Amino acid sequence: MLFPVSGVEVNPIIPPLVAFLVSSVTASAGVSGAFLLLPFQVSVLHYTSPSVSPTNLIYNIVAIPGGLYRYIKEGRMAWPLTWVIIAGTLPGVFLGSWVRIVYLPDPRAFKLFVGMVLLYLGGKLIFEFTGKSSNQKAQNKALEQKFKERVKQLKTETRKRIAAGLPVDAVVKTKSFSLRKIEYEFWGETYSFGTMVIFTLALAVGLIGGIYGIGGGAIIAPFCVSLLGLPVYTVAGAALAGTFLTSIVGVIFYSLLALTPIGTSTNVSPDWLLGALFGVGGLLGTYCGAYLQKYLKERIVKGIMAALILFLALRYILQFFF
Repeated sequence: MLFPVSGVEVNPIIPPLVAFLVSSVTASAGVSGAFLLLPFQVSVLHYTSPSVSPTNLIYNIVAIPGGLYRYIKEGRMAWPLTWVIIAGTLPGVFLGSWVRIVYLPDPRAFKLFVGMVLLYLGGKLIFEFTGKSSNQKAQNKALEQKFKERVKQLKTETRKRIAAGLPVDAVVKTKSFSLRKIEYEFWGETYSFGTMVIFTLALAVGLIGGIYGIGGGAIIAPFCVSLLGLPVYTVAGAALAGTFLTSIVGVIFYSLLALTPIGTSTNVSPDWLLGALFGVGGLLGTYCGAYLQKYLKERIVKGIMAALILFLALRYILQFFF
């Protein structure tokens, strides 16, 4: 089947199948699959025009809503953190889209950029095997166990849902929100961080997401957890919301750029059909990946992913110089 917008010719079963397999593995490791789907489109489908970036963003638009709804329903959205992430990523994705079209239309230069981003993500996975990361992971697992036990206890005692099935003290409560500092409470603990720190990070993440064609959750979430010490339970929803909105705005902005003189001279229109097929596979794969997580050894999954990501990163970086 020929997809006229992208010029890609492929069996329509392949995109959702690949997205399903990729997201099943990446969801098991707690990472989005969008950053691996773009290299597949570039290297396997030979989809190298700038429109591959917004097409990849469509994957997020289709695959994210289910998970985001769950976070909102369970009261695990740190809304001040969410709004700041959104406020930073929006101008970033505008700038990133422009940079992609004007400065990185050449496939070799774009692959170099992709390689640098993959190098960072692969390095992050390697870091998760270190002692400091292991300690943080142990704390998160302890919090998760406490969380589950408390929910089970409440359900047994009351047989009714409290705050969408969660104990009252397991819901994120905003304590203060200003341009200087954000402070919220979760599970009896208070967490605070600088507003402008998150805004600056979100701006950079939006820039990268606009160029690459990913929402940026895989970049901003680890920063919040590892460096700011925020619990992953409160960060995931905010990062997911930022990724979702960034993807929507990114696709719209690329579509508008396609109407400009610079857009008409370069293929920047997203391929909605191809992106939607990837998204459907990703939606199903994310669900299955969450289910399979308890049956797979995390270290093995992340080790295989790290090796694959670093291989792609080095391949894309070296192709620019040789």
